[in-house]
Amino acid sequence: MRVELPSNGTDWDTLSAQMNEMATGDVKWRDGKTAVYVFNAGEDVSKVQKEAYTRFMSENGLGPMAFPSLKRMEEEIIQMGLSLLQAPEDGAGNVTSGGTDSITMAIKTARDYARATGRLAAGNQPNIVLPWSGHPAFDKAALMMDIELRRIPVTDDFLADPQAMSDAVDANTIMMVGSAPCFPYGLIDPIAELGAVAEAHNVWLHVDACVGGFFAPFVRMNGADLPAFDFAVPQVHSMSADLHKYGYCAKGASTVMFRSEALKEHMIFDTNDWPGGRMITPTLAGTRPGGAIAAAWAVMNYLGVDGYRAKQGLVVETREKIEDGVRDLGFDVIGKPQLGLVGYTHPDRDMFAIWGKLFERGWFTSVVTKPRGIHLMLSPKHAEVADTYLADLAWATEQVRGANEPKAEKEIRYSG
Repeated sequence: MRVELPSNGTDWDTLSAQMNEMATGDVKWRDGKTAVYVFNAGEDVSKVQKEAYTRFMSENGLGPMAFPSLKRMEEEIIQMGLSLLQAPEDGAGNVTSGGTDSITMAIKTARDYARATGRLAAGNQPNIVLPWSGHPAFDKAALMMDIELRRIPVTDDFLADPQAMSDAVDANTIMMVGSAPCFPYGLIDPIAELGAVAEAHNVWLHVDACVGGFFAPFVRMNGADLPAFDFAVPQVHSMSADLHKYGYCAKGASTVMFRSEALKEHMIFDTNDWPGGRMITPTLAGTRPGGAIAAAWAVMNYLGVDGYRAKQGLVVETREKIEDGVRDLGFDVIGKPQLGLVGYTHPDRDMFAIWGKLFERGWFTSVVTKPRGIHLMLSPKHAEVADTYLADLAWATEQVRGANEPKAEKEIRYSG
């Protein structure tokens, strides 16, 4: 039966109790049982998120003249992000609602830039070349804009293959993509090598750093030898980096950044052909929640470089501990992770069945399909529960007998 709007209102105490009851079946992320969707940096960060968000929850980022506070906060967020990602002084960008929004706007900008510069002839269908490990947000954006997407197989090391991607580029290619890191494997693609290919073909290079944009710079500061992945590679035109992932900011907040203001100009929507006056919006959204911008600004300033270095260092230590633990249990780590993500597989166990057993004990993570594996996106909170996770994994492994190629296809969905 369809739920209808009640005739009379309900008091808040009753509604609060109902909401608490609804949430009883949700994953226990506050206990560290979730390694996807939620980035738990501690109660102090959560407090900053909530108080900053609610303070500006009614303000609207659509109106910078009405709310110059939000304009200033957004500008400062972007300036901090550009600095962390080694952009030139002329770098520019905007806060978006999430990674999909950032990726969509980067593609729209690259397409319009290709048209404006004559690279894309009128009437020709544009295409994007990206590794098979690239995020499905590129598929979604390409579908909306009638752009052909060319997914290229990755190497045996699960990284983007620069030569194979080069072979797929043609006169209608408006963008090449690399990830830092890709979501499925948590590995940083060879961005410098992709940059050389992009330069040879005169093609826009986008780095999807939605996962790593506010993580990798601090790991680098902590002494890790990371490959070049950001605007330090001269051919990188744009980057997407999520604030609500490893920036530990409230959802939904991401950034899309460009090497120059001139490139960013191709993103802006500007129209005056209606009775309401001139409308200018930088991103896909019209109304933009002021709370998300304010919370991002507050958390970034609350943590600062030292705070982020400590948080990301703890996550890396936890990842290394889990890597050692799963290897001791007979699992193989996928590739050579360097940030906060790790995937692992087993030569003769049904990984999806193991995932199911871990789920029975309250763990909720994502999976990798090729090779079949379990995927963890770790937060500082997981340092407290890593030993428990490994103990439960040992139990789950003993419970599961059978090959890593189940007879019946299993599917674990991210949504729907």
